[in-house]
Amino acid sequence: MPLTKDTIESERERIAQLVLDLVDQRGTEVTHPVVVSESGLSRARFEQVFVDEDDVFDAVAGLWLRPHMDAMEEVLATDLPPNRKMYEFFRRRFVISRDRFKADPGFFAIICEMGAAQFERVRSYVDLADHYQCELIAEAQAEGYFAGLEIDEALSLINQMVSNYTLPDSLIYLGDKLNEEKLARIVDTIFVGLSGEAGGSAGGVNTIRIAT
Repeated sequence: MPLTKDTIESERERIAQLVLDLVDQRGTEVTHPVVVSESGLSRARFEQVFVDEDDVFDAVAGLWLRPHMDAMEEVLATDLPPNRKMYEFFRRRFVISRDRFKADPGFFAIICEMGAAQFERVRSYVDLADHYQCELIAEAQAEGYFAGLEIDEALSLINQMVSNYTLPDSLIYLGDKLNEEKLARIVDTIFVGLSGEAGGSAGGVNTIRIAT
């Protein structure tokens, strides 16, 4: 008998959590046959819930990244000043990842490896984060920040400056060297100095010329 839409969604979330629990318990990524076997469903029923192995990964990624997506959307809905809003946009996701890393570094590292191996399947989440960030940049520009920069150019520059706080793998290598105070200083510096125009408050960061 076909499953209802609500039942499928419920089973997708249950099995996605099961996969995370199995990875945590076994200390390694689990194979698709193991997931099917441990799901408690017949293969036929399992295939009503998931199209294929990639679909299982998508469900796991969606569950793992949901707190990050919720955090970004919550920040977008606030009326904070542009610099504070940008800071919270990065800080809240960083805290989620940092707390997960501290709770279980080994498990966190495996999840990072899984994501890196399937990066093309999580790219949509990266793209959505960039889309949200572009909204913040546009809001900041409306108040006079990032003068002379196209939104995409500002996005690229900001992402390079805060990458240690958005790439979860950075926690594995840098650990406690990453903290909220440093992130706040970075965001403050971005808002003080990031501009495409010479002179003014950004004059000091526009004097370097690349050798050709």
